[in-house]
Amino acid sequence: MYCLDVLECFLNVFESSMIFVFMNFVIYSKTQVMKKSFIFIYGIVAYCIFLVAFLYAIGFVGNFFVPKTIDSGVEPTLLKAILTNTILLSVFALQHSIMARPKFKEWFTSIFSHAMERSTYILLSSLALLLIYWQWQPITTIVWKVENNIFSIILTGIFFTGWLIVLLSTFMINHFELFGLVQIFDNLKNKTTPNPKFQTNYLYKLVRHPIMLGFLIAFWATPTMTVGHLFFTLVTTIYIFVAVKYLEEKDLRKSIGKAYETYQNEVPMLIPFTKK
Repeated sequence: MYCLDVLECFLNVFESSMIFVFMNFVIYSKTQVMKKSFIFIYGIVAYCIFLVAFLYAIGFVGNFFVPKTIDSGVEPTLLKAILTNTILLSVFALQHSIMARPKFKEWFTSIFSHAMERSTYILLSSLALLLIYWQWQPITTIVWKVENNIFSIILTGIFFTGWLIVLLSTFMINHFELFGLVQIFDNLKNKTTPNPKFQTNYLYKLVRHPIMLGFLIAFWATPTMTVGHLFFTLVTTIYIFVAVKYLEEKDLRKSIGKAYETYQNEVPMLIPFTKK
């Protein structure tokens, strides 16, 4: 009888333990599913906000289609406009540069999921752009204005070509990985996203950073250049050259190694058909 009591007690404890383990497993599984679902939705929302910010940028810089453009709104004093616009562009530049550095990514992923890192970068970059569109202070003094209709149409065509280069260049590497969608899909399927492959397709054989080249073309190609537009263009041009040359290129050499150094020697950074 004693042995039977001990056996019954053991079975009861074992049963209780198994129920406890099972319940914790169910809770853990549900928590993981909820976490992955949240990250997936978060990434989709971030991408949608990026699309809005990107499309709005075309109208904002080009002065059409959108309610608030680079030259619209009540013009403040010159000092207020310069100070405000400098702060707005600085916020974007700091966010864009700091969050792109490996040290920041390492810190971020030590706290949050790796799958969220790219989507968070895209989300905050997009929000910084939306802030620029919202608070930009126009300076409408004309620097140049092309009166000839043919030349005006040509410049507008070049403007749209710049934006097209930006968009196509993202697909020449991996658009969906660049904007965090691959990462959130892989995370949902319990897969680990491999590191991006180094690719030099199409426009990447002409310049190392065709996305930035597209932005430069779009910012400079305008039939009507105001002081406000010129200020935006000059600041962003300086930022692109400095950030690419002294930050991004340094990180790429470190992460890719000899292959990128060879690429640097063979392909110019931003201006086609020039030396590196």
